[in-house]
Amino acid sequence: MQGDGCGMTRRREPAYEPVTVPFAATPAGEPPSIRDWANPCVWTQRMLNTLHTGVRGGKWHTLIDKVFAPLNLDAASRKVIGKGGAAGVDHQSVEDFAAHRCQELDRLQESLRSGTYRPQLVQRVWIPKPGSHEKRPLGIPTVAA
Repeated sequence: MQGDGCGMTRRREPAYEPVTVPFAATPAGEPPSIRDWANPCVWTQRMLNTLHTGVRGGKWHTLIDKVFAPLNLDAASRKVIGKGGAAGVDHQSVEDFAAHRCQELDRLQESLRSGTYRPQLVQRVWIPKPGSHEKRPLGIPTVAA
């Protein structure tokens, strides 16, 4: 594991072979067993057990708790910073965001966790099409989302 200045650690991803998940129609009759369709390269044993036995209290979690996980926010911010990019409607540049990255990620995580997050507008600019006098629209989102 590697650390950064925000107290977040990044895991080294193990090398694995991508798996194609079949999305064929389920035949009529008895549904296939979970073990028949759940690829062990994608599903952990714990996930398979949960699918088989269900969740305590009968409640499944949504993906939002994965969205505001510190490691995911850290990885996303690194991608945004790495691409450079222009400032959106809030006029915050990538450099400004990077300078205050830890505080920005904490603020973003809290607004996602509390349900108060509201995305900002996307700035519309018109850029010339190559080889023509026409222009095409381009949407520039805010850096902090």
